[in-house]
Amino acid sequence: MHEYTSMTRVWGLSCPGFPEEVSRARRWTRDILRGSPFAEDAELIVSELSANAILHTASGRDQGSFHLAVAVSAQVVAVSVTDDGGTATAPKVEHQDQDAEGGRGLGMVSTIAHRVVVHDSEAGHTVTAELFTDVRRGGGRLC
Repeated sequence: MHEYTSMTRVWGLSCPGFPEEVSRARRWTRDILRGSPFAEDAELIVSELSANAILHTASGRDQGSFHLAVAVSAQVVAVSVTDDGGTATAPKVEHQDQDAEGGRGLGMVSTIAHRVVVHDSEAGHTVTAELFTDVRRGGGRLC
């Protein structure tokens, strides 16, 4: 293999911060991962992270947007959502009780994904959820 050739494929999508764009991001992810055993998990993760970006950050304000990336290699399927920031705190997993009506989304993502990483910058937050292809379904998850 040539030193500049990667076996990782990466796709990107930018969406205006409208609620209906969450379904577009979900469909886009499903199309990219068609046939992958991780397609449904990735679609659910993208839905939750995109909705969080619109609901909790400047992405949902006038002229706001969120950005989605899907990376696929032999070892991992990674989905990342970057928001426009505008909040004083970074996204974090909150352990809510079963009857709570909110605050459980990132916890759900961390249960589905093998690893969740949050990167902060002055421009916003990027939440990346990784699904490792070499961990058998039903086995332990590395969260």
